[in-house]
Amino acid sequence: MSTVAERLSALRALMKERNLQAYIVCTDDFHGSEYVGSYFKAREFMSGFTGSAGTLVVLQDEAGLWTDGRYFLQAADQLEGSTITLMKMGQEGVPTIGEYLADKLSDGSRIGFDGRTVTDAFVGGLTARLKGRDMAYVCGEDLVDPVWTDRPALSKEPVWELSEEYTGMGRGDKLKKIRETMSKEKADVLVLTALDDIAWLLNLRGNDVAYNPVFLSYMLVEAEKATLYLDESILNADIKAKLSADGIELKKYNDIYSDLRKLSSDASVIVDKATANYLIVHSLPNADKVKAEQSPVVLPKAIKTKAEMDNERQAHIKDGMAVTHFIYWLKKNVGKIEITELSAAEKLDEYRKKQEGYLGQSFDPIMGYGPHGAIVHYEPTKESDAKLEPSSFLLADTGGHYYEGSTDITRTIALGTLTEEEKKIFTLVLKGNLNLAAAQFLYGERGENLDYLAREPLWKNGLDYNHGTGHGVGYLLNVHERPNGIYSRIMEGRTPSAVFEEGMITSDEPGMYLAGKFGVRHENLVLCVKREKTEYGQFMGFDTLTMVPFDLDAVDTSYMTAEEIKLLNDYHAKVFTSISSDFEGEELEWLKTVTRAL
Repeated sequence: MSTVAERLSALRALMKERNLQAYIVCTDDFHGSEYVGSYFKAREFMSGFTGSAGTLVVLQDEAGLWTDGRYFLQAADQLEGSTITLMKMGQEGVPTIGEYLADKLSDGSRIGFDGRTVTDAFVGGLTARLKGRDMAYVCGEDLVDPVWTDRPALSKEPVWELSEEYTGMGRGDKLKKIRETMSKEKADVLVLTALDDIAWLLNLRGNDVAYNPVFLSYMLVEAEKATLYLDESILNADIKAKLSADGIELKKYNDIYSDLRKLSSDASVIVDKATANYLIVHSLPNADKVKAEQSPVVLPKAIKTKAEMDNERQAHIKDGMAVTHFIYWLKKNVGKIEITELSAAEKLDEYRKKQEGYLGQSFDPIMGYGPHGAIVHYEPTKESDAKLEPSSFLLADTGGHYYEGSTDITRTIALGTLTEEEKKIFTLVLKGNLNLAAAQFLYGERGENLDYLAREPLWKNGLDYNHGTGHGVGYLLNVHERPNGIYSRIMEGRTPSAVFEEGMITSDEPGMYLAGKFGVRHENLVLCVKREKTEYGQFMGFDTLTMVPFDLDAVDTSYMTAEEIKLLNDYHAKVFTSISSDFEGEELEWLKTVTRAL
């Protein structure tokens, strides 16, 4: 197998042939997806960095890899010896990609990239930074492909239908809803490129992206017709007939580009530039006049139907049973039998598989023991797989897909005697989780308004964590879903989170990470609900969906207020009521103990 340095050398040779002074390799597939299929892991192949977010920029004499705070430790480790410089996004003194190119390249330079794997929004950010400079984009060729001689093929997994008992709304009603929005926007054509948008709209699911039940496709929606672009071999005859009955024409996956070029220059077109690739946008005759706004699918997808909300509660009870069984098993057996990070993840998945309707993991499990828990999105490998000992913490961030919805939960589990520092950090992070979950706020607030509730206990102690506090979660779709989220600040290039609406599901996951020591994160999913309405307006709040105990072995109540202790006790009482029917004997007695009132 070639080394990263050898791959970079081969890429630079191709760049020189084509007179390119820079080449950009993003993490994206053709659809702006957060996680991508094996065919699209070009950035990973070229850099050796396996994190789910990052951008590689290659010049003739140097290269840089930009990633966010979740991956600083991981990227530093994986890039060692690669000749690629780690660029820690958002840190003082670290240039943006645009600033870097503006500084390193002279006028007349040509910047290359595969226009299908770079979002139009990303290129727009570059253009803003390079304003006034004489530089050109060359977007028509994937230069990684000739270097990657054993590249996997594009995925073509079968598509299946999700029935209305789970979705709460039929495909025809969803199309009608979207067309009504288009009419209000005076739009003739909607271009859909985000895979979860298409899957939601059509009530279809697939398996072309690991952990995300979606399928490779594009879609055009017009007032009287809709066109779905995909490899037809992934559809069975029944689904084809139903799509046809709903007025949906099928075309080849790559025909989208030629069909966009055929649109009238007078057509009013909506394209979500946050996810649409550069070549999609620039295949339109009126590329400079498109309605570059959030897809009208994004908001209704995030606002779960009553059926989805009811189903999600059931999914989280099932998941709560599985995860709590796992915690019992782990605490009973650590130090007695050999357990590693990888075998612990496998054991948890075994418990999930016992639950009816379980379809698989919703993301690659994060199992970090001791110092590995301080790597925010650490994923154990055969090389890094640590043996669990009866001391310190195991940080377990995992999730599952069920017919009834998707879960995402983090529990920090005490495996033995803890230090005072470990207990303090555990409790401060727990306070933030509980206080955010208990928020009551007037309608109209966004995640940026609420983030302080989660960080305040840490900030008071001069501590912080370098990631967002919450993200939206899809219904048997992507575990990270727009437009709702919870962040401490608005960052350049990131759209502010949406106003919280009844039916939105968001994670509540503050953390704290001490490099070389341990990490703590407590994550529940919460459902936005309506509370009381007064003369001041409609108040909103959260119902916690996740039903798994927090580890009382690590709680130091001396750091907690009476109200915070009550919040914890109330939560644990609800957990016991929700999941205890699945426990008996010694395990039931244990559950009573770990959900006891403090």
